[in-house]
Amino acid sequence: MAQRLTMLALTNITKSFGECTLFSDVTFSIGACERLALLGPNGAGKTTLLEIIAGETSPDMGIITRRKGLTVGYLRQEIPPASPQLLLAAVVAAVSTTSTIQHRIEFLQEELSDDACESKVPLLRELGELQHRFESSGGYDTEHEAKAILGGLGFKEADFGCPLSTLSGGTLMRAELAKLLLLNPDLLLLDEPTNHLDLETQLWFESFLRDYRGAVLLTSHDRAFLNRVVERVLVLENGGLTSYRGNYDAYVAIHAEVRAATSATARRQASKIEQQGRFITRFRAKSTKAHQVQSRIKALSRIERVQVPRQTKKIHFSFPAPPHSGHEVISLTHICKAYGEKEIYSDLNLTLYRGDKAALVGPNGAGKTTLLKIMAGALPFEGGTRRLGHNVATSYYAQHQLELLESRNTVLSELMRVANNKPEAYLRHILGGFLFAGDNIEKPIAVLSGGEKARLALAKMLIQSANLILMDEPTNHLDITSREILADALESYQGTLCFITHDRTLIREVATQIIEVKSGKLILFPGNYDSYLYHQSFVEEPAPITFSHGKLPSSSRKRVAEGTLRSDYYRQNAPLKKRAADIEAEMSRLEAEQHDLELRFGCPAAYQDAKQIVAHLERHRALKDMIVALTTEWEQLLLKIDALKTKFKADLGRD
Repeated sequence: MAQRLTMLALTNITKSFGECTLFSDVTFSIGACERLALLGPNGAGKTTLLEIIAGETSPDMGIITRRKGLTVGYLRQEIPPASPQLLLAAVVAAVSTTSTIQHRIEFLQEELSDDACESKVPLLRELGELQHRFESSGGYDTEHEAKAILGGLGFKEADFGCPLSTLSGGTLMRAELAKLLLLNPDLLLLDEPTNHLDLETQLWFESFLRDYRGAVLLTSHDRAFLNRVVERVLVLENGGLTSYRGNYDAYVAIHAEVRAATSATARRQASKIEQQGRFITRFRAKSTKAHQVQSRIKALSRIERVQVPRQTKKIHFSFPAPPHSGHEVISLTHICKAYGEKEIYSDLNLTLYRGDKAALVGPNGAGKTTLLKIMAGALPFEGGTRRLGHNVATSYYAQHQLELLESRNTVLSELMRVANNKPEAYLRHILGGFLFAGDNIEKPIAVLSGGEKARLALAKMLIQSANLILMDEPTNHLDITSREILADALESYQGTLCFITHDRTLIREVATQIIEVKSGKLILFPGNYDSYLYHQSFVEEPAPITFSHGKLPSSSRKRVAEGTLRSDYYRQNAPLKKRAADIEAEMSRLEAEQHDLELRFGCPAAYQDAKQIVAHLERHRALKDMIVALTTEWEQLLLKIDALKTKFKADLGRD
């Protein structure tokens, strides 16, 4: 593998606050176009390290080396102050496009002049693209680029003229992200960038980051996002930093292997130390063994103890079984809801049955939280009926749930408020499952972090005897370990559940059905999240359907002869298979041409003719775009072919 050009390097960085040392001797580098994740427990210093890299905070010790002219963009977790400036104008004003392209051209020229550069072909391609764009049009259309980025981040065209002061906190964060992406810096620093993105926008953002020409260093608690974007994981814990090659799942596997090996080494060392200690104790008083005793004492003092990294163990526990409810748990019939003149729902119908675990998905602003509030009885509506089933007890976890904790209480006393006189030992066991152990259960709520408060609020909810739980973004403020604990608890929960989350891993592990909220309509997808994504990949606009328990609605179908079924199947399938075969042949031809061009790029003589190399660069770029487009079409065709085959077999079975 060719070595990446180093854009930024940190050497022996140390940072303390008072007597508390966050981290020391942190050393790592960031290569061009590299995708890195910075992970670690809450309080490990991840944000501080990002601020040091961004130049906003100085380290106490160590050296930071940046390539000349390096530009850095930093997205913070904090919501920026609003202004009366209009959204589109604010994003466009944040960047001077022509100067940004010119800076990138100068940066690439410097990279190409560096003898340490092992692979110049990708840089030459980008240089050709930028020079062509810059010289032919005098700089590209900044407003057009801004609109494309805003659209990808979930903004509608009607939002472009809205003042920033009218936007919500989450929307303001997305506006800040849009400015940063338009700025196109050499190094992007992103602190929890997916916190305010819905599922659809997350997919767009992942694709954007994978194609981004600069380097990216980010923090995130979203495991699916980390797996799809990053290629190296930096873990900041116990005051030090360790680098792991691969995505999040690869890190977890490697970390487990490293910990097992370290534990084995530590055990062997402890056994050896114990053996030497017994010898010293036994013969310390014997003059004939004095020299050997002193020698072993000195040897023990020189041994560097192997430290096994602390690991939060998965604690298995079960929450109290909720009371048995009726088969039909909650029913919404002909619901109408509006905010002023803006209609959210008209004639909405939904029924959940005992044991359902439904995830509400859809774009931001579609009405998911409104629906959940109506289900919880926390929001009035203009028309229709909400009916709870027999013996149903509801519990609602809202986004403001942390504000309801009593700050003067301790962790244990707060849980006791809803524990119905359960034994303290049992409550300690529950709190241990949510990472509150030892003296931590006596900590006042006022001093807890956001993540600790969220864990306590979740423990309070799950310990109560509710058989219908409604949850709005329960993973907010939770780190990866806490999210895994929540997933375990919800997966084993025996009641009925309906929840909203942007954490795809949680949906994948818990949900047994997906309800898509779109344009005031509900669309039910029985099955897990992967089934929903598969369905979405070849169904552009599924029609709204009537709900029934765990099944798509059955409709009357004419009994069709098997011969007619086969005829229809082959009639639809044949042109798809022919087009797929044609695409495969065309892709083979284009890839061969692309390979020939890349061989030319590796020949020094090819760079003597400037016009020819520019033409080759442009052709290579065009080939790459054509191959990507054909690959996408080919994949969609295969999905349609598979779907037709599945439907054909199902129809034969029914008949």
